[in-house]
Amino acid sequence: MDHHRDAELRVPVTPSNPAAAPVRSPGGRVTRSRTVVRRAGLTAGVGLLLLAGACSTGDDAAVFGGTFTFVSPDGARDLAYPPEERGTVGNLSGTDVTDESHTVSLDDYAGEVVVLNFWGSWCSPCRAEADDLNAASDDLAADGVRFLGLNVRDTRSGAADFTAGKQTPYASIYDPGMTTLLSLRGFPTGSIPSTIVLDEEHRVARIWLGAVKAADLVPAVREIAAE
Repeated sequence: MDHHRDAELRVPVTPSNPAAAPVRSPGGRVTRSRTVVRRAGLTAGVGLLLLAGACSTGDDAAVFGGTFTFVSPDGARDLAYPPEERGTVGNLSGTDVTDESHTVSLDDYAGEVVVLNFWGSWCSPCRAEADDLNAASDDLAADGVRFLGLNVRDTRSGAADFTAGKQTPYASIYDPGMTTLLSLRGFPTGSIPSTIVLDEEHRVARIWLGAVKAADLVPAVREIAAE
C-alpha cells in the first residue's frame, strides 16, 4: 500500500491554523505553502487502526511525546523541512534486535543528529539499501551523526540474521507491532523502507520514502549536522 497517494484535504492557512506544508521549489528547496496538504486521510486512518490491531505485540517498543505530523505535498518522496517547520519525534525505545536483554532508546543520542531507518528483513528494497546505509554510517561518524534502525513487522531471528549478515554497524530497535512508526502521525505505513533524519534537537529535518542511496544521504545529512 502507498497511503500517501490517498485522499487529500487542503486546509487554508489562518491565524488559528498557521501550519503550512513544506513544498519543493524548482531548485529542490522547501518553502512554506499557503495550504496544508494532508495525505493519508480516511484510508490511512483505517489502515493505521487495522495495523495497530493486527500487529501490536505489547511491550516490544514504546514512544513518549513528540509533535511531528507527516504531510506529503503532491506525493513527494524526498522531503526537506527548514528549522521553523520541524516537529519533534517522541522518545523511541525498545529492545535491540540482537540482544533481547538490552534496551535501545533515542534519548541515548541526546544532542546528536540521528538517522532513523525503518526496515524489515522481508523487504527487498531494505535489503538493497543496506550496504548504502552501512557506508553512510561509516562516512558520517566523523561528523558526530548516529544511525538507529527501527525493525518492523519482522521476527527477531530474521532481523538478527539480517543485521549479522550485513554486518550492520549500528543498533536497531525490535518493533514487530510498528509502535514507533504508528507514533508518527499521518506517516504512510506502507512506505518501508523509510529514512528520517533528525537534527540535534531530534526534530524531523529530512525524509526519504523508499530506499535511499549513500550518495544522496551523506551530503544531505552532513548539511543538517553543520547547522
